[in-house]
Amino acid sequence: MKAEVINPFLESARTVIEQVVQVSPSTGRMGVREVMPIQDQIWIQIGMTGHFSGMVVFGLEETVALRIVSAMMGGFILTEMDEMGQSAISELGNMISGNASTILSNQGILVDITPPQVIKTETSGIITPRTALCIPLLMDGIGELDIQVMVS
Repeated sequence: MKAEVINPFLESARTVIEQVVQVSPSTGRMGVREVMPIQDQIWIQIGMTGHFSGMVVFGLEETVALRIVSAMMGGFILTEMDEMGQSAISELGNMISGNASTILSNQGILVDITPPQVIKTETSGIITPRTALCIPLLMDGIGELDIQVMVS
């Protein structure tokens, strides 16, 4: 799996987070690892088809998701990931993936994305372990967003 596949998602995530959350994330260490569902984590899963197929998954702890959603809503504090919170975090994944597909298109790589699916790992086991190219984004005062790309 090539690192070039994850770079558009990393670039897009940094830009979108800076715009909607008002923090400049730093990049953690990239690696290939077996991805498994973790308790109390939210995953935003987006499928990809076109020049390559697979999925991108944004993983974050529920407390981090609540902080992000609260920042997206102008400081309105959310204490639980309700329907409004899931919609907002889903839109964050959609914005990041949409921008990444535009970056890929500008590089001559055509990729279509599916609508995001928000998965709370405490209630769902539909994400099975897979090998992914992963890179964390570290958001000061908020937490970590793990970008995981699985392509074939």
